[in-house]
Amino acid sequence: MTLIKSISGIRGTIGGKPSENLTPLDAVKFAAAYGTWLKEYSKKEKLKVVVGRDARLSGEMIQNLVVSTLVGLGIDVIDLDLSTTPTVEIAVPLEAADGGIILTASHNPKQWNALKLLNEKGEFLDAAQGAKILEIADKEEFVFSEVDDLGTISRNDSYIDIHIDEVLDLALVDKEVIKAAKFKVVVDGVNSTGGIAIPRLLEELGVEVVKLYCEPTGHFPHNPEPLKEHLTDISALVVKEKADFGIVVDPDVDRLAFISNDGEMFGEEYTLVACADYVLGKTKGNTVSNLSSSRALRDITEKHGGTYEASAVGEVNVVTKMKANNAIIGGEGNGGIIYPESHYGRDSLVGSALFLMLMAEKGGTVAELRASYPSYFMSKKKIELTPGLDVDGILKGMALKYQNEEVSTIDGVKIDFPENWVHLRKSNTEPIIRIYTEAKSQNEADALADRIIEEIKEIAGL
Repeated sequence: MTLIKSISGIRGTIGGKPSENLTPLDAVKFAAAYGTWLKEYSKKEKLKVVVGRDARLSGEMIQNLVVSTLVGLGIDVIDLDLSTTPTVEIAVPLEAADGGIILTASHNPKQWNALKLLNEKGEFLDAAQGAKILEIADKEEFVFSEVDDLGTISRNDSYIDIHIDEVLDLALVDKEVIKAAKFKVVVDGVNSTGGIAIPRLLEELGVEVVKLYCEPTGHFPHNPEPLKEHLTDISALVVKEKADFGIVVDPDVDRLAFISNDGEMFGEEYTLVACADYVLGKTKGNTVSNLSSSRALRDITEKHGGTYEASAVGEVNVVTKMKANNAIIGGEGNGGIIYPESHYGRDSLVGSALFLMLMAEKGGTVAELRASYPSYFMSKKKIELTPGLDVDGILKGMALKYQNEEVSTIDGVKIDFPENWVHLRKSNTEPIIRIYTEAKSQNEADALADRIIEEIKEIAGL
């Protein structure tokens, strides 16, 4: 059982001992730390925070604890109850709130939950803000309100519909164009809130929906991370139903994966590639993804006359780079679409609508679309090092070894070769270096990773 405290929030497994797991005491402590920080940060007399959750089994318990803690600090709460991460993100500015908390462990299994923390823009906190909250939690510097100054709770269960309306109002989404295409789509909502939001959006767009695991019970029918080995049921159902494609989301609906009409994975890395292809075809501009995302986005961006930039790993880093470079679309290779015309957060509703528009205008099958994109393959490995080894020194050694190549050191070491790349990142919790490679064949990607592992061992003297 585990409790992980980081600048992006707190997550852990339910049950067990306080400070070792996500117990009720830990939920209260970190909600109090966030509320205390928010008072200092906003410098306002009266605050308002939006709270929403995915459907996981511990959600209602954690929600009650968090909401009551904020009320105890004198903060008013807009309680969205069952919601999605992007829905909470858009609700914060629409409600003129001072912040937001999303109760979700994203793609983690059912025993996990987490508090994801937002600022007044509905965007994730930066590193300095997250570190300050951890400091407040550690010192337990809380002052709760007296009885006449307690906050209030307002329940609002309309925000998924409001979110859908926001998607339908996007300039690059045309409901009639999608409706005319007469799509049939299978949706795997992993028995969480994506099972509410995605079918409802598709039905508004005139799409015939076949639902799979769309009851928000919190009993995940498979590992909720949308990877190929977890998605055999929807892959078979897409073929059986002769559907145009399948849509898979994680429990909080910020990661989006497609199943092609032939039952094969479209590829999470290519979710962003396809959506960017559509957007860049309509609006000239730039893109951003993180250093561990596919080179295919760069290729598509340059094809459309734009400029691609890579950020450090982490959504807040992608968003910062997107703002700096005026990117019109960006995200992460895990199926996260960030479209600033909507908001600066990964959003599977927006991504689904953009993909439907692309398919409606291009015609053909999803398998044919996938085949039209540059084909890259990834390898993800790690090397465990002896405790006490200078991991930073090893990474510097690798950067020096390849100094004549294109090297980035903003997040570990990324080495771009003409035909492939490697990204080396150290773990913050254990003596491990993670090795991500990408090449034009799986064998080449695996071989590159194995070669780099041997070179790391040589530098480390292993």
